[in-house]
Amino acid sequence: MKLFLASVLALSALAATPAHANLKVFACEPEWGSLLQELGGDKLDVDVATSALQDVHQIEAKPSLIAKVRRADLIVCSGAELEIGWLPQLIRQSGNPKIGSGAGSFMAASQVTTLEKPTALDRANGDVHPEGNPHLQMDPNRMLTIAKALDARLVQLDPANAATYQQRLGDFSARWSAAIKRWTAQAAPLKGRNIVVHHNSWIYLTNWLGMHEIGSLEPKPGVPPTSAHLVSLIGITKSSNTLAIVRTAYQDSKPSEWLSDHTDVPAVSLPFTVGGDAQSKDLFGLYDSTIAKLLAAAKGAKP
Repeated sequence: MKLFLASVLALSALAATPAHANLKVFACEPEWGSLLQELGGDKLDVDVATSALQDVHQIEAKPSLIAKVRRADLIVCSGAELEIGWLPQLIRQSGNPKIGSGAGSFMAASQVTTLEKPTALDRANGDVHPEGNPHLQMDPNRMLTIAKALDARLVQLDPANAATYQQRLGDFSARWSAAIKRWTAQAAPLKGRNIVVHHNSWIYLTNWLGMHEIGSLEPKPGVPPTSAHLVSLIGITKSSNTLAIVRTAYQDSKPSEWLSDHTDVPAVSLPFTVGGDAQSKDLFGLYDSTIAKLLAAAKGAKP
């Protein structure tokens, strides 16, 4: 009888001991949600605020997002003011003191050197980010640096699972480094090629692959394409052996297709982030699809 009572008491004590709760993370963009999955697996509960079919410059601070921020232990975002139009409002309305600054706030752009950082700010130049271009996810080398910094933050906030985070980082780093070598070799035919872009979203990709942006469908960053501006791009697009006219999955296809019709240069939709097309189910698929579509354009195949 005593043994039975002792067993009951032991089980009751075990049941009363709370299990280690998963770290709750709010990711602003799909690429960071995917990276968190690589680094944390089932040790994290991740909410992703946006999808590949949304322009992350312009997100509505909905009550559902406020609720997700309210319960977060950590927010992971691109930073460099990409989310300036909605993230500060979410943080303020959530009333969550853990994620406004300090260890609970992780901005990817703060972990690396950004490109296109302006020397002077003038709103007349369009939607210019003072801390540099925030679309970091298209450079795999910067992504690896960010992954290491993010893993260290997870260890800091959740030391009980430090060994898991460190093991998963090692595994991811090995697979990612091998993939960078493969992607770089595959993309060799793209070096030196010219593209026209819808928005200045691609500088990290073109910088990595040695490509060149020779024009933008937007007259200024964030300013919608106009008929007059599109007409002005016909000459340079035709004369520059242009590889493709590039847009993201969420951008209006009409401007790029119009310019394509008037120049015979293919209009190509690239995934830009995880979920941007059927192949881009994770970060590896994002790069696989991006390079495959650019190579298809280079070979004259339908992208």
